[in-house]
Amino acid sequence: MKEVMLDCYGEACPIPLVKAQNKLKEMDIGDILIVQIDHSCAMKNVPDWARGEGHNVEVEETSDGEWEVIIEKVK
Repeated sequence: MKEVMLDCYGEACPIPLVKAQNKLKEMDIGDILIVQIDHSCAMKNVPDWARGEGHNVEVEETSDGEWEVIIEKVK
C-alpha cells in the first residue's frame, strides 16, 4: 500500500476532480490518494465522485478553507 499526495491548491473545479480521476487510474487497490484542495466546489465534487465509484472517502479540514480528501482505492 502506498500513499500519494495530490496538490490541487489554487485550482477550481473540474481540475482537482480530473486530476484525482487520472491519478487513481494509475494506483493499485488499497493505495491511498490524498487530494489537497482549497476550493469549496471541489470539496464537494471530489468526495461525491469517489464515493459514487465505491471508494472509501474521508474529508479533513486542515486549516480554514483547506481540506484533504483521503480516498482509499477499493476497486
